[in-house]
Amino acid sequence: MAETRKASRFVVPVAVAGVAAATIGLVPALAASGDPDLPEITARQLIEKIAASDTQTLSGTFKISTDLGLPALDGLASGLGGLGGDGSSSADPSEKLTELVSGSHTLRVAADGPERQRLTLLGGSDEYSLIHNGDDVWAYDSKSNEAFHEKGESGAGEKDEPLPGTPKQLADEVLKAAGDTTSITVEGTAKVAGRDAYQLVIKPKQAGSTVESVKIAVDAANGTPLKFTLSSVEGGKPVVDAGFTKVDFGKPAASEFTFEAPKGAKVTEGAAEKAMKPGGHGDFGDDLPEGFEGGVPGLGKAFGGFGSGEGPNVIGEGWTTIAKLDTGAPAPRTDEAPKEIQGFLDSFGDKVTGKFGSGTVFKTKLVNALLTDDGKVYVGAVTKDALVDAANAGK
Repeated sequence: MAETRKASRFVVPVAVAGVAAATIGLVPALAASGDPDLPEITARQLIEKIAASDTQTLSGTFKISTDLGLPALDGLASGLGGLGGDGSSSADPSEKLTELVSGSHTLRVAADGPERQRLTLLGGSDEYSLIHNGDDVWAYDSKSNEAFHEKGESGAGEKDEPLPGTPKQLADEVLKAAGDTTSITVEGTAKVAGRDAYQLVIKPKQAGSTVESVKIAVDAANGTPLKFTLSSVEGGKPVVDAGFTKVDFGKPAASEFTFEAPKGAKVTEGAAEKAMKPGGHGDFGDDLPEGFEGGVPGLGKAFGGFGSGEGPNVIGEGWTTIAKLDTGAPAPRTDEAPKEIQGFLDSFGDKVTGKFGSGTVFKTKLVNALLTDDGKVYVGAVTKDALVDAANAGK
């Protein structure tokens, strides 16, 4: 128990990796060769086209490659193994889908409106499937022959924020929100899984952001986003490059969304809605310790008010927004962490000093966090220097 309590103190810096994953919209993407000749279109018109898209059905295969610039997570998994201690199933989506945070993966996807979706993660002869069909969410791991099930009211708890009433209004809102901090342009065309597409390119105008660009390929015929590539100012491989290799917008067979646990399979009842909520997305924050319920604009719920339960102070605007949190306690010393966790933290943490005192910047290619030795946290999709400057100004 002592080792488990000690390890739990280090969930905060380790969660930086989770925040980076949670902030990424994994829109399927993979551009093939060839640039189709399409009519010219403005950024406003393309945004209107996306907003007007009413794609309800599709099926296909896509690949996701993610490179957050993190060290290997193998040792970390064993180091945190004692934190759960509840005999959870190997089919639990909240654990299984974290594999997508790094490396390259091939998936099959099918959707038939907001009530039926299926996602299958392929791994050699093994498969992991997540199926949402009405009131039921099932997950099944063929390797361990274990299933995970959640049953609840369809669409319960999901409340959509009011949206502009027309595509033009939505486009106006997007461009207005971008303001002086963002450049939105259409830069050429692409072939994506055999489909003609426009390239929408979004770039920060502000210095200090870790984001170099976001590129979205939009289906020229129906406005469905087909390609998403998120690149970091650090260069190298994109942070996210995920994409359809095959796509069909026809209605999938009903059998795609039916599931019955195989004979002999271990079935666990649990909160699978964290991974696939009807009409929504999963949320890393739901799995973090008490006190993280607050929310950071643009970063989901993974960093909340810590012990105080209060929300963060927001510094700056646009792409260089930084959330300042006060844990109310000195930061944990990494040399007290279990060996596996200590090695992980040291491999992506930089010691820094300034007017604020001293601390450690835990870094990925997208989201960075500065934990000061006196217990304050500065986090955002900004560079290390931007975090240090914010801490100095705060002091």
